[in-house]
Amino acid sequence: MTALTDTYQLNNGVQIPKIGFGTWQTPARQAKQAVLDALAVGYRHIDTALVYGNEREVGEGVRASGLPREDVFVTSKLPAETKTYQGTLDDFQTTLDNLDLGYLDLYLIHAPQPWAENGADYDRENRDVWRAMEELYRSGKVKAIGVSNFDQHDLKNIADHAEVQPMVDQIQYYVGYTEPGITAYAQDHDILVEAYSPLATGALLQNVQLQAMADKYGVSLAQLAIQFVVQNGVLPLPKATHKDHIESNAQLDFTIDAADMASLNQARDTTSTWHFH
Repeated sequence: MTALTDTYQLNNGVQIPKIGFGTWQTPARQAKQAVLDALAVGYRHIDTALVYGNEREVGEGVRASGLPREDVFVTSKLPAETKTYQGTLDDFQTTLDNLDLGYLDLYLIHAPQPWAENGADYDRENRDVWRAMEELYRSGKVKAIGVSNFDQHDLKNIADHAEVQPMVDQIQYYVGYTEPGITAYAQDHDILVEAYSPLATGALLQNVQLQAMADKYGVSLAQLAIQFVVQNGVLPLPKATHKDHIESNAQLDFTIDAADMASLNQARDTTSTWHFH
């Protein structure tokens, strides 16, 4: 049973709501209303990024909600292509200006390499970026700092040289794709794992066996998939633009039993071909 007001505690003591509202692939023209709808339903954690192109509208939605700033946890991300100390400071300021919320709750390095150079060695550059992240953290302009799409090597590269340890690693994570190596490393080092695409960008919603399990609990397949993430101690970031989906995804007033959690954790393939084994 999970409420939108439940929180995890980051390794610096900051409380972060257990369910986030994602805005990846949400067009700018829809982002303000989506955020308003999410906050009206009860979400208190909104996730965006500079490269999503919707930070201004996300900020507008938060401000228009009428909620006190301290009641909404807002995350954004440094573009993967930005790999210099000064570039990090500059892009953070752009994000701060776009959101116009005074400060950021969580700032993440979006990826260990530029998107077009997957697998390239950016260890030294990531250490430079992390020094800038630490400076931003010490300034109070951001309450927590972390990374996204970092594997064990990338996390260790930061940790071995950091004065402030990463607090979050946001990765792709859903039933059948739980990145056990990265997740175990992060959790062993008190780094909270966040799950983007907890519904496998919709692919899970076509799965017959998952649907049968959801029916057993009297919930939607999306609700089952999101609750699975939470029960693994990971923070899901479901996204939706339709208010009924936003509302439905937030209704997690059930608990998946231990046997079903074990089956879900043993799953492989995550699309319609997914099956127990």
